[in-house]
Amino acid sequence: MHRRPMDTDLKTRMSPPLGLLTIANMLRHSHEVTIENENVRPLNLDDSPHIVGISVNIDSLPRAIELSRIYRAKGAKVIAGGILVTTAFDFVPQHEFDALCIGAAEGTWHNIVHDVENNCLQKVYRCSHSFSGNQIISPAYDMINSCDYLYCNIIHTSRGCPFRCDFCYNSSKERFYVNRPVADVIAEIKAIKRKHIMFIDDNFVGNPSWTRALLKELKPLKIKWNAAASINVVNIPGLLDEMKEAGCQGLFIGFESISPDSVGSVHKVQNNVAKYEYAIDQIHKRGIMINASFVFGLDSDTPETFSRTLQWIVKNRIETVTSHILTPFPGTIVYDQMKAEGRLLTENLALFDTAHVVFKPKGMTADQLYNGYLQIYKDIYSFKNIWRRMPRCKAQIPAYLMFNLFYRKWGRFTDWLCRKFTYERIGKYAEKLSKYI
Repeated sequence: MHRRPMDTDLKTRMSPPLGLLTIANMLRHSHEVTIENENVRPLNLDDSPHIVGISVNIDSLPRAIELSRIYRAKGAKVIAGGILVTTAFDFVPQHEFDALCIGAAEGTWHNIVHDVENNCLQKVYRCSHSFSGNQIISPAYDMINSCDYLYCNIIHTSRGCPFRCDFCYNSSKERFYVNRPVADVIAEIKAIKRKHIMFIDDNFVGNPSWTRALLKELKPLKIKWNAAASINVVNIPGLLDEMKEAGCQGLFIGFESISPDSVGSVHKVQNNVAKYEYAIDQIHKRGIMINASFVFGLDSDTPETFSRTLQWIVKNRIETVTSHILTPFPGTIVYDQMKAEGRLLTENLALFDTAHVVFKPKGMTADQLYNGYLQIYKDIYSFKNIWRRMPRCKAQIPAYLMFNLFYRKWGRFTDWLCRKFTYERIGKYAEKLSKYI
């Protein structure tokens, strides 16, 4: 993972990679499986595996190719998978890998291993679009070295998203949306034995009837949890109340922009900017905190977008903010548009990490976009604006200050503490604060 300018190693140590752990759980009963995470420690390149699987994002493709060459020289078969391969496999140089894995691992990896064993490996393996939530395998949680991560209490309840926003990987034709059986999710929660859970789905409320069925089973567990949800959650009668009653503490919401033109330009149909403040008020009234995501550099954005967004964030007391520079990921509609218009500025894939300007913006210069992106983070997490955004709900203040001060403002100090006392221990201290909300 490439750290953005405002991030510390806390970002890379946030949680373990569930994708690799899922593949491990599929195969470990009949094969020896080792998971290596370069975010945590240097890779062991002295080993000699028969098969190497690499999970690839766009900005990590150059490193994946480098590793592939090392292991292929040893005689290993190297398989590339992950979100880039699934959404833009034509963009991946197939000659650099022995095979590409497109789609869910549950629908591909047993075939891959079988074909390696029988010396008939194909170049491409694709999960069927008939893949269902019943086929989703639980990650091998017991293989996690919990000292390496802040949080290991992460669970996915679905794959994909029902919406197809132009800039998002989910706009790829290879992406699909499925929910896991509620019973499987509950069994996983009970198995990890934690009272605070982070659901890491793209959209926790993508199927409201399914969400309601899960909430009904969550309520007796008396756990606290956070999730990502689309802003239209407030349009579903009674759902916010059910979520709060079932233990919801916070929601990650993709606002993307406070400009209707900007939101409309990427077909984020679930967002109605005119109702943003109403939605925020409804969420806050239920004591649920908001982590608001914004994308800067959309075609209607100008240099004034940053100051207007900052004022709006402070006015609405948004508890935490995650910002990105618009990045035209291969396989998305935005990428195709940018390429057709001749607006791509570089082919250096390492820069496609939402923290660099890799295209020519319409409403400002590339420097204005980059500098505005850096400055709004500094302004949001200034002492003045941390104070001005303080939640009205007093029970939320400990968790609010923990994130704003110890993750963002003093992140380097917190990272030092984690290295001294382990990420796991510091993460558990943070988790304990959840009981006050």
